[in-house]
Amino acid sequence: MSEAAAAAVEQSLQIRPLQAGEIDAAVALWETAGLTRPWNDPHQDCRRAMGGPASDVLTAIVGGQLAGTVMVGHEGHRGWIYYLAVEPSLRGQQIGAQLVAAAEDWLREQNIPKLMLMVREGNDVVASFYDKLGYSRQQVMTFGKFL
Repeated sequence: MSEAAAAAVEQSLQIRPLQAGEIDAAVALWETAGLTRPWNDPHQDCRRAMGGPASDVLTAIVGGQLAGTVMVGHEGHRGWIYYLAVEPSLRGQQIGAQLVAAAEDWLREQNIPKLMLMVREGNDVVASFYDKLGYSRQQVMTFGKFL
């Protein structure tokens, strides 16, 4: 993308909560980005998080089109982000960084002191992205159980 095109993206970028009519577009973006898994229903994940008292899905809108998403939520102490995705043709334009910053701001407004996130093992590109944003790797193991 040329510098002029990148400037146009930055100038038209709007970050706001996802609207109900945009769920299918958000899920399609998550699928394109490789974020979905067969054991999770991304539509249901999205609906559960939207506009809740402790969660939301934020979107980056460029030129009236959904360009990126991030799901943000907390349990009262730790905030978490999920489903950070940017339209492939718009990557490298700081949209992901701006979505992370918006999620951080959302958590600050909720008075949440720490943000956590998970990166799948071996996803070095995404790990490097978070390294550049100042995130540190934590010495923890995650455990899960399907209910």
